[in-house]
Amino acid sequence: MSYIDDARDFELNEKPFHLGFLPTEQSNPLTRNLDIEFRKSVTDGIRNLQQVDRNTLAMAEKIFPSPEFASLCDCIYRTLRNGNTVVFSGCGATGRLSILLETMWRESCPEYAGLVKSIMTGGDFALVKSVESFEDHAVFGARQVQDLGMRPDDLLVAITEGGETSSVLGTVAGFTAAGGKAFLLFNNPAKLLKEHLERSRKAIENPRVTVLDLSCGPMAIAGSTRMQATTCEQLIASAALETAARKLYGSGDAPDFVSGFRDLLDALESDVTVKKMAAEITLEEDTYKSGGKVTYFADDYMLDLFTDTTERSPTFMLPPFRKTDDTVSPEPWALVKNPLYSTADTFRKVLGNRAFRCLEWKTADYLAMSAPEKIRDNPPLISAAELLKFPIGNEPLPSRCASGKDAAVLFTYGSAPEKLQNAFASHAAPFAIRSTFDAALPQVMPTGIRLFEHLAVKLQWNNISTGTMVKLGRVSGNWMSFVAISNKKLIDRAIRLVSELGNIDYHTACVELFRSRSENPGEPAVRCTLDRLGVKRGNQ
Repeated sequence: MSYIDDARDFELNEKPFHLGFLPTEQSNPLTRNLDIEFRKSVTDGIRNLQQVDRNTLAMAEKIFPSPEFASLCDCIYRTLRNGNTVVFSGCGATGRLSILLETMWRESCPEYAGLVKSIMTGGDFALVKSVESFEDHAVFGARQVQDLGMRPDDLLVAITEGGETSSVLGTVAGFTAAGGKAFLLFNNPAKLLKEHLERSRKAIENPRVTVLDLSCGPMAIAGSTRMQATTCEQLIASAALETAARKLYGSGDAPDFVSGFRDLLDALESDVTVKKMAAEITLEEDTYKSGGKVTYFADDYMLDLFTDTTERSPTFMLPPFRKTDDTVSPEPWALVKNPLYSTADTFRKVLGNRAFRCLEWKTADYLAMSAPEKIRDNPPLISAAELLKFPIGNEPLPSRCASGKDAAVLFTYGSAPEKLQNAFASHAAPFAIRSTFDAALPQVMPTGIRLFEHLAVKLQWNNISTGTMVKLGRVSGNWMSFVAISNKKLIDRAIRLVSELGNIDYHTACVELFRSRSENPGEPAVRCTLDRLGVKRGNQ
């Protein structure tokens, strides 16, 4: 087939993945000139991003007093009190969030540690590297529910930013069909989803499902739901866990989460915090422009930092984390390592000292699920053994500091323990640049599971990684012009990006994008298309 045939096929036959009607997929008017704001100054760019973070407060003010949130808290509490399991499920950013929620719980509530679990589309391997196209298949989500051994008395909390991710909705369908009860969290108006998408309508109208509509409008970066959408979900889900924990331990009523979130946003917008983030953006930008790499060294909150660093790869088409037996692929620009533990022990710590949940599916499994031929014939290598090939522990990696332009950054939340400081000093000695980033903020409301501390890390690092990519010209306006088009939703997003920035209709943009993918394999198809159309913005 020619690229014209491929474009026609996508435009005519993949309409369930044409998602431009969803607010989370649209361009936010507040950040339409984000690249230009960062060109003025880094602090101007950060404050532009923070305008959209601030808008999520309205969602919190609506949801926390709602009967749906009260029901979520009560169902989590009763499920755990009865010795049954609460399972969070998600894909991509929400999959990593699901793992984070489980780890937060395991670290803070050891007596009930094994009663909160997570399902990530593609298994734990996808924590490091997305498993291409898995999110397009509901049957994969249903199978992961089955593999986890969920029972009807357990509880599923499914999280999908758009409200339409097939694999996550598959966990809902699979679990409720077996008699279970589920909650479904998403960030688009439920009414809109029901009108346009059959798969969403079935889940929302399922009598065994309670919906929490966390609508928060368009993202600061169009379609980048790792930002405000996942922030909303992290706030609500972790607050529900905190409330349930207080009931289990008899430690009093839940705090005023809205007030705590407002205080956090205030602290993030302070001149001191903005200046701190701006300095980190400048360090990364200068390092990458000089041909260097950045290696973050962390212990506590490593999973939060790790998640953001991993998500840069598909969002901005950067080299992903590289396995130790891979000598061909380029090294990642940014890497996170724990200087205290081996890779195996670091992964165990990141996962809350639980067993790995990687997928060991074989060809027969994919055949039974009627998976596409390309997956059946070449099952992805996503086992635990493959996960352990990513060197995130204290093993030396001389290539990270060989250029004489590389940076080592100690990431902390508050004062680093002496043991961590000493380990960092030893590992960082060969690096040309050495610095520390302390993510701690004043006036953060204390909670048992440290939910506002985790949000503080997420929000700062979302802005830092996004700002760095804007400064490097990988964002046009507020669109991800280097996004990897690795699934159908991302193909549609890329077409809409080209359409808006190129001022052409959807059909023409579709043909032009598929042309770029055909003529420039391995290159960023969106950027190639924009270049051919003569579209230049901001820092370019």
